[in-house]
Amino acid sequence: MKLEIDHNSLIPLHIQAEELLRKMIAMPEYQEGKLLPKEINLARQLGISRNTLRQATNKLVYEGLLLRKKGVGTVVSQPVDSKAKNWMSFSQEMKSKGIEIVNYTIDLNWVVPPSEVLNFFGCEEEVKILKMERVRGNKKCPFVYFLSYFNPKIGLTGKEDFSRPLYDILEQDFSIVAKVSKEEITALAADPLLAKRLHIHVGEPILKRKRFVFDPGRRPIEYNIGYYKSDSIVYTVESEREF
Repeated sequence: MKLEIDHNSLIPLHIQAEELLRKMIAMPEYQEGKLLPKEINLARQLGISRNTLRQATNKLVYEGLLLRKKGVGTVVSQPVDSKAKNWMSFSQEMKSKGIEIVNYTIDLNWVVPPSEVLNFFGCEEEVKILKMERVRGNKKCPFVYFLSYFNPKIGLTGKEDFSRPLYDILEQDFSIVAKVSKEEITALAADPLLAKRLHIHVGEPILKRKRFVFDPGRRPIEYNIGYYKSDSIVYTVESEREF
């Protein structure tokens, strides 16, 4: 396979580079931990800048398809597959527990997000995207603070009725189906902002749950971070062994 992209195409160079990398991932010569070409060499071969190639590479790193090894290079990821089936949205989770959700605050703004968010969506630098902040809980008190960033290609305006379940809005109004969720869970102590949002003391334990949401074609939809009061959630994962 000849490694090249079409500089006369209307398709942006970083998108072409991303598609080329996806094809390279499936090639036998890059399996079993073998290194991809060095970034500087591949960028020169393709006639693009290193920043353009890095933007495409970052997208696949966030999807878990590529792995960067410091001081070594980039390889095709060989993850241990431990998938949980039938993941649920926050609204579905709470409904299954018989908890009626209250939205304490909903704030929407168009912002230039952190670089990891731009990389996740494959956006150019300095692009503004829709950010939603929500403090949610039950009738007694708030217990989770959400930050959500949305792929600008969805077409959200910020004027939607976000009192409705988010994934209902995406599916019913924009024909976008949330299919795949990847999550990272960590623990931390509440800083002044989180303490204020969740009505707790600075330093109290918080569960941070980062969720990357994709459609059936593995296109990124939402970059979501949830900060939960530690006494408000029990996180259960049900997995199924394959024989």
